[in-house]
Amino acid sequence: MNEIDWRHDRIGSAHRGLNPTVLRRLDSGFAAIGDRQFLPGYSVLLTDDPAVTRLSDLPRARRTAYLTDLERLAEAVERACARLDPAFRRVNIEILGNTDPYLHAHIWPRYDWEPEDLVRMPVWLYEDEECWRGERHALAPRHDGIRAAVTEELDRLLP
Repeated sequence: MNEIDWRHDRIGSAHRGLNPTVLRRLDSGFAAIGDRQFLPGYSVLLTDDPAVTRLSDLPRARRTAYLTDLERLAEAVERACARLDPAFRRVNIEILGNTDPYLHAHIWPRYDWEPEDLVRMPVWLYEDEECWRGERHALAPRHDGIRAAVTEELDRLLP
């Protein structure tokens, strides 16, 4: 599988060790750094089963495990971002399921340096095409520092 193909099968490529965004395998899925880093530290928790399309598809024990993993990843993002940027405000956690058909959750760090009209709004209101599709915010080696910080904090939180 080449580098382009992993995006078309994020969960399968994570199982095969070929998804370059994966930070750690967790009990219920994969902690991954987001493809877009216009809000540095943006991360995603992917389910480990692509057939799971919503949280309620999981049996109660697996659902609890997923939410526990989500809480751990969100705290790791929070700790890493607070350590690296004094303008860090909080994290927002979202399970939307509007585009990708499998269960996944977004962890969005929020910062005081964001535009005044957006800082208290959902990130989906960022209309700048560069944020969502341009090269300026695409995950790249320049994000290795935030990636390492989130991974380090996640490792501290794992049992």
